[in-house]
Amino acid sequence: MDKEPASVRPVFPKSVNFFRPVVGTLLAAVPLYIITLVYYGNSAEATRIGYEPEQPVAFSHALHAGRLGIDCRYCHNTVETASHAAIPPTETCMNCHANIRSASAKILPVRESHATGMPIEWVRVHDIPDFVYFDHSAHVRRGIGCVSCHGRVDKMETVRQEKPLTMGWCLDCHRAPEEHLRPPELATKMDWVPNEDPFVLGKRLRDENHVNPSTDCTTCHR
Repeated sequence: MDKEPASVRPVFPKSVNFFRPVVGTLLAAVPLYIITLVYYGNSAEATRIGYEPEQPVAFSHALHAGRLGIDCRYCHNTVETASHAAIPPTETCMNCHANIRSASAKILPVRESHATGMPIEWVRVHDIPDFVYFDHSAHVRRGIGCVSCHGRVDKMETVRQEKPLTMGWCLDCHRAPEEHLRPPELATKMDWVPNEDPFVLGKRLRDENHVNPSTDCTTCHR
């Protein structure tokens, strides 16, 4: 019997037919997966926008930072000198509450913490991944206001996350920080409003304070 002419012989073995539906499924599924991943990665749920955990003490920033006008640095006293913003020890609370509303049931956990020496277990609200390095002092001392990252905390009864804190969001600021810049001494003033065009002011402050944020990967991923 004559052999089948070479011109009609199949290029691939028949076993390849088994993989055809698999490849077709992958070609359809992979783009869909990527689109879903990108959509979810930028959603409020993934970026934790609106995250507002209940705290062990009903501490009102709207009262303390807002109506009473207590400066952020009184409690978070390392924002100008360290990478992290310190959570105040119980002694800081008792500086006032030893005499002010000292019998209030709302501050019972504070009194217990002060008596036992056990710290209050505050719940972190703004929590960036461990592989990201962020230095509060580098931003505050150059005039990035607390409001830019944390929102109007002085109007919040319970602190919540208002900004996405994503890499893209951070890079947008590093590439064009002008709109977020203010005089460094006013970084913690929540209700500050510029008395001139914000972009003109930001450009001048950027030049005066030599603000040139790096966009190199190693700046935040060390």
